[in-house]
Amino acid sequence: MAGIIPAAGSGSSGGKFRRRRYTPIADINVTPLVDVMLVLLIIFMITAPLLQVGVPVDLPKTSAQQVGGKDEPLVVSVNSKGEVFLGETPYTTADLGAKLKAVHEEKPDQRVFMRGDKAVDYGKMMEVMGVVIDSGFRQLGLLGEQAQQLGKGGGTVTPAPGPAPRAPQPAAPQSPAPRR
Repeated sequence: MAGIIPAAGSGSSGGKFRRRRYTPIADINVTPLVDVMLVLLIIFMITAPLLQVGVPVDLPKTSAQQVGGKDEPLVVSVNSKGEVFLGETPYTTADLGAKLKAVHEEKPDQRVFMRGDKAVDYGKMMEVMGVVIDSGFRQLGLLGEQAQQLGKGGGTVTPAPGPAPRAPQPAAPQSPAPRR
């Protein structure tokens, strides 16, 4: 609010008055900057876990503990159609072997993790695993989705439905085997 301020040295007498000029404040208001940065931080915290591996694979459940390590492992994925990926790049099994051999020459102690859809054929997983081992890698791990432990998280474990019970069959009379 602008007001009239008496000039210096005039005292309280009715001397000359001078108007004070408006001077802009040279400070930066950081409150909007902090608000925007917090919103961006929340957005990145939510989206970062979703950007890990882009190949959609329905992993089987496991109760094993997670494996930790220092370096970032290679991830070989097999989706439900049987397509093979190294990271997010699709490969045929022959091309995957050549690529993994080249990587093994550069980093022989590299870890490799395999992700396989639970609907994929067991033979296909074994074929891809053989390609990884033949390329020289010995540190191979299988990835699975962490299952809820019984009694924690409200999850329950139900047995898989088995075949329907069959009616008892009458036993056929057994004759003793002839001796020779």
